[in-house]
Amino acid sequence: MINILFNGCNGRMGNVIADIVEKRDDCQIICGVDVVDNKNHDFPVYTSFCHVPADTKIDIIIDFSHFSALNGIIEFVQSRNIPVVLATTGYSSEDLDKIKALSEKVAVFRSANMSIGISLLKNLVQKAATFLGDDFDIEIVERHHNQKLDAPSGTALAIADAINEADNNKYEYIYDRHSRSAKRSKHEIGISAVRGGNIVGDHEVIFAGNNEILEINHKALSRGIFGEGAVKAALYLWDKPVGMYNMDMLAQDSLDA
Repeated sequence: MINILFNGCNGRMGNVIADIVEKRDDCQIICGVDVVDNKNHDFPVYTSFCHVPADTKIDIIIDFSHFSALNGIIEFVQSRNIPVVLATTGYSSEDLDKIKALSEKVAVFRSANMSIGISLLKNLVQKAATFLGDDFDIEIVERHHNQKLDAPSGTALAIADAINEADNNKYEYIYDRHSRSAKRSKHEIGISAVRGGNIVGDHEVIFAGNNEILEINHKALSRGIFGEGAVKAALYLWDKPVGMYNMDMLAQDSLDA
């Protein structure tokens, strides 16, 4: 039985992941950490990592909180040598450097999106971009609920990066055109963000050519897919050696198994 510390347990994903884990017999949430002091769960919840008892047996941490919590997570993870699944988005380049440094000391799993479907989408758009070449313009449109703080989404950027990596990093990302008075260049990827209602997460990649358009999209119908992905990531990571892991690696290992 794998013991999970769930950071951000009183947030949007709190009950989702708690319900997923409760139905499994290979893991359990041993405790949670959240700055919001609500008593919504059967497991103990602490308002800070410093309040977690030293004798609590924790095998792995799942973080679904906020990027501002990173320093506290790193300090706790290093002090107890615990692997961690980082399912939070909005990290800065400085944050990513810290995460990379952390992965040299413990096993770290980080993906901008915890959906296996998104991993497949990234693979498909890489192939499409390579096949279609410069004859098609590429646009990414992402849609999320009106409470999401970061824009564009980390997933949209990960999709753009996947395309770029497949074609010698030749693309420039354009986030806003209203201040630009110039024709679209061949080597740019336009990224647009939509915020409204309770949209869980939609990502659409458009390849627009002369007289034909190819669209590849992924729609998240509930937050359950992200919760399932995070729990799968935790089970995948807990016995792995020090290093950096992601959903693409998990998906590939599943295919190879």
